[in-house]
Amino acid sequence: MPVYFYTAKHFNGQTETGNLEAKNEDELAQKLKSQGMVLIRSAFATKEVKSKFSFFSRVSSTEKIIMIRNLGVMFSTGLPLMKSFDILSAQTRNAKLKKVLLDIKEIIGKGGNLSGAMSAHPDIFSNFFQNMVKVGEESGTLEEIFQILSLQLSKEHELRSKIKNAMIYPTIILVSMLVVGIIVITFVIPDLKKFFTDIEADIPIFTKILFDMGDIIARKWYLVIAYFLMFIVAGFFSLKTKKGKWLLDTFLLKIPFISQIVKKNNSAFLIRSLSSLLVSGVSIVRSLEIASETVGNYYFKKAVEEAVKKVTKGEKLSSSLKSHQDIFPIGVIEMIEVGEETGKTSDILKKLADFYEKEAVSAVEKISIVIEPALIVVLGLAVGFFAFSVIGPIYSSLNAIK
Repeated sequence: MPVYFYTAKHFNGQTETGNLEAKNEDELAQKLKSQGMVLIRSAFATKEVKSKFSFFSRVSSTEKIIMIRNLGVMFSTGLPLMKSFDILSAQTRNAKLKKVLLDIKEIIGKGGNLSGAMSAHPDIFSNFFQNMVKVGEESGTLEEIFQILSLQLSKEHELRSKIKNAMIYPTIILVSMLVVGIIVITFVIPDLKKFFTDIEADIPIFTKILFDMGDIIARKWYLVIAYFLMFIVAGFFSLKTKKGKWLLDTFLLKIPFISQIVKKNNSAFLIRSLSSLLVSGVSIVRSLEIASETVGNYYFKKAVEEAVKKVTKGEKLSSSLKSHQDIFPIGVIEMIEVGEETGKTSDILKKLADFYEKEAVSAVEKISIVIEPALIVVLGLAVGFFAFSVIGPIYSSLNAIK
């Protein structure tokens, strides 16, 4: 069924654009009419053809930040949107982003608006992004919206980068240990086994375990690799399911140190998004609906979705979140309550976001500091086990020879 890009008007006179599946324009008009809109114009939406290499073709956070910053600068100088996207497409080296920018330019040229054009590419422009731009179009504050979006993306990218950087060293140590272990078991152990067999040494159980592992890896290395890849792939796809995601999020919130990182990280993303949306003039209910998509944890998403229902009925945001105090860091709900009482909720949320972004990074750095000596201990135990397994039989053999 074809997808149409449409421009329609509500009965109250408000214009809306978007994408909708329909057999033909008549069916499209009927669908829009049932939603309280009248079709003005339509065109086939440009579909992005995914190649077998599309997994590797992606738009990074840095490219998005540069794009939105440049767009904001060009818009502030009075440059038309079509010309702006023409320049942006010429500037970018990313083939996928270039195609998307040219597609947006084409849709705007047909009479569509920017938010509607972005909705055709949800893999690049999130629902949060689209709604922010839509608010800017309706309120005539696109220039301010571009600045807010640029700050939002920059803060999110900075937080993710710092967390990743803090985990680089422990990851390198773990990978190095794994590689060295495989090399020893594959190449060193077989020679030792032959040596002990030749001198008919009495081999203890720990040494036999090492020898058996070496035999398996040496003779059936392809099966080891296949099983390892199957385990990784199965784990990856299981985490994509609701049950798998729930199990992982539950597990992460139960681990003493990791739970603090998860709580502070998700709180920072949620609060930053809420602050940006409220400053832009989006209603609290709609802000919560959009912000729920910026958090990855199942329990945070559930908490916000329940808060939406309560706030819709007239309850305050702070009181609607109190039943989920166990997942929010201490002070978050209390500070939101202060913001509601003083009428400065968006300002309070912005300060909270800054605070918990720093707290999340600090928590990761502390974990990294704790992990490093723990890894050294594990490495020492591994070396000790290997030494005990090898030196023990050698010592027994020398005594037997004497």
